[in-house]
Amino acid sequence: MSPTKEQILEALKQVYDPEIPVDIVNLGLICDVAVQAGEVHVRMTMTSPGCPVGDFLAREVERAIMKLPGVETVSVELVWNPPWTPDRMSADAKQQLRW
Repeated sequence: MSPTKEQILEALKQVYDPEIPVDIVNLGLICDVAVQAGEVHVRMTMTSPGCPVGDFLAREVERAIMKLPGVETVSVELVWNPPWTPDRMSADAKQQLRW
């Protein structure tokens, strides 16, 4: 049985941007998660198009999701639309960063 979107997002809360001490879910980098028959597709963005850790974070996302039971494949797509803004951060992330 495939994991739910909620289970995937929970697993992704273990992935942190190395430049910002907030997980990528609360930072607002995850745009969409689609799950179908063991295949997971994640659309994510970075805080800026020039972010040097994009490939690193994409690999970390893949690793975190592959640990979940029922996952056969993971694809991660970096997207720039919609662009990331601080409005995408959760209230917890904003508080943690003192915004």
